[in-house]
Amino acid sequence: MPLLALLAVLTAALVHAIWNVIAKRAVGCHHFVWLYSGASILVWSPVVGYVLVRHGPPGHPLQWLALLATGVLHLGYSIALQSGYRAADLSIVYPIARGFGPLLSFVGAVLWLGDPYSRASLLGLGLILTGIAFVSGLVGRAQRIDARGVRWGLVTGTFIAAYTLNDGWAVQALAVSPLIVDFFGSLFRFAVLTPAAYKERERVRVELGRYRGSALAIGLLAPLGYILVLFAMRLAPVSHVAPARELATLIGTYLGSRMLREAVTLLRVVGAIAIVAGIVCLALARY
Repeated sequence: MPLLALLAVLTAALVHAIWNVIAKRAVGCHHFVWLYSGASILVWSPVVGYVLVRHGPPGHPLQWLALLATGVLHLGYSIALQSGYRAADLSIVYPIARGFGPLLSFVGAVLWLGDPYSRASLLGLGLILTGIAFVSGLVGRAQRIDARGVRWGLVTGTFIAAYTLNDGWAVQALAVSPLIVDFFGSLFRFAVLTPAAYKERERVRVELGRYRGSALAIGLLAPLGYILVLFAMRLAPVSHVAPARELATLIGTYLGSRMLREAVTLLRVVGAIAIVAGIVCLALARY
């Protein structure tokens, strides 16, 4: 993986972990996805407007099909993720989602997008998934795992894989700007969720007063992290970028232990080491 792509992915992992901790803290906000989608539109409109003026809007029907797909898939992801955080701990939902997603993404990128793979990349993927199993607690204390958290993690991971493949196709094969891809997803979520927010506008008013800062933070950080990932996909295969993102699992687990007071065990430390080793394998893999 090129150094620039690796740096973009690692920065995105840090950003992603931070905004997920913020999202976990906002589980009491019923319309939080709508709020941070609106915040994202507000924050990123000037930048996206500049891109549209300079390069023009997408013109090919396939580009609009990819944008529609990203809107639907990111909506499903956002709702599933927030539902999972309401049902279980971040340390269960987050690692499972981030592990299952890259597994499906890697297979799909190889089979659908024709991405190359090597022994090193396969070893890296295996190490990352093994590490996530340890970090999440799937190994060593399986009887204590909340089944709801596992289910929501798998659902969220499925959406992660689907939007990763679709958006990788959009930025690589269709040459859609990463900024446009992410911004359209925010617009779609905001438009679809607006009727429900309007129906409960008094509740939204109360939630806005309480969660405005969190929504603005995610409105800035979530697009920034994903735009960096999409930029990396222009420089390296999706099958390498998607698993390398899982450094966010290590960072998220650490932040969860510090900010959400979740326990850090020896197995989680072993899992963290395996994740880092897997990322090194992906970074050194030739393709």
